[in-house]
Amino acid sequence: MINTNTNALGIIFPNVYDELVSELTNERLMASIPFASRYRMIDFVLSSMVNCGIDNITVLVRENYFSLLDHLGSGREWDLTRKNGGLNIFPPFAQKNMGIYSGKVGSVASILGFLKSQKEKYVIMADANIAFNFDFKALLKEHIESGAEVTVAYTKEELPASIRKSDDLRKAMYYTFDIEDKRVKKIHINSQETGVQNFSMNIYVFEREQLIKLVNEAFIGGGVYLERDVLLPRINELTINGYEYKDYVARITDLKSYFDENMRLLDDENLSALFEKNSIYTKIRDDNPTRYVDGASAKNVMVADGCVIEGEIENCILFRGVKIGKGAKVKNAILMQDTIVEPGVNAEYVITDKKVTISEGKELKGTDSFPVFVAKRQVV
Repeated sequence: MINTNTNALGIIFPNVYDELVSELTNERLMASIPFASRYRMIDFVLSSMVNCGIDNITVLVRENYFSLLDHLGSGREWDLTRKNGGLNIFPPFAQKNMGIYSGKVGSVASILGFLKSQKEKYVIMADANIAFNFDFKALLKEHIESGAEVTVAYTKEELPASIRKSDDLRKAMYYTFDIEDKRVKKIHINSQETGVQNFSMNIYVFEREQLIKLVNEAFIGGGVYLERDVLLPRINELTINGYEYKDYVARITDLKSYFDENMRLLDDENLSALFEKNSIYTKIRDDNPTRYVDGASAKNVMVADGCVIEGEIENCILFRGVKIGKGAKVKNAILMQDTIVEPGVNAEYVITDKKVTISEGKELKGTDSFPVFVAKRQVV
């Protein structure tokens, strides 16, 4: 890990966009959704911050956070077990003035006392719905050199159809920007425009003292959302700059995008783009190496440790402890931790949550546009 300190602290919002993948967030939050055979979504933003020398990181959880607490523990895997700074997890009601909040204004307002006591000059805030290998040092450097009061990261891409067609956009607000000479001139909320746009990554840099002032003012005035109630009303008052991120991103917007983004990593070029720049850390599970029994077949797969393969797998993402029985054929599937596929099963275009069992001889098939999802601990 890179141990040089950066004059910034990190804040991660792990519950943002839970509603977009309700199938996967019934018992967990967005940040703890399994991804890429052995990771959770939070591993990417947390590791990126640590790799850039940010060693004071706060996670503001709201609900369904047991699995995230279990995953993060004391932060040892990310070298965040420290006397000062390190990993700080604030659940609702952790302090007298904290409750269940609905937006970033309320969540940050609930820890203003904590923020006032910190020493770092800058605050970097991020969500956990995008897998990337982000260089936060480059972002902070550009923010400082530009003299901007706020810097926002964005990508140039088309808006996913799944979020444009969402039934309740208030639960999944997304943002695009009009940018001229790096200056954000306009913020669009839930744009229905098609074509390539400046699509916000919901990553922001503020000076800590200014963030405290802005959030305090917005909270007193009944503000809820950082973008709508803090930045948008001050678009002409504040210098808000855009920072284009051009490297690999995997953005989760619904169950189909979750399936597609995992499958993209079966391409070596995409896998290298996501993982080669800096290490991505995750919770260690002391499993044996995956074992391929005589007669097993594996083609174009990503398989974590602790698996036992007796059947055939093709174009699959297998998490830790998955067992594929003799004679079973699994193709185009994502099987989460400790899934058991019994002998003779024929499964295609399937996503199983943790500890699912597909019974002997069963046939389970979805399609490329509609993969079948099996909920946690279910027996099919």
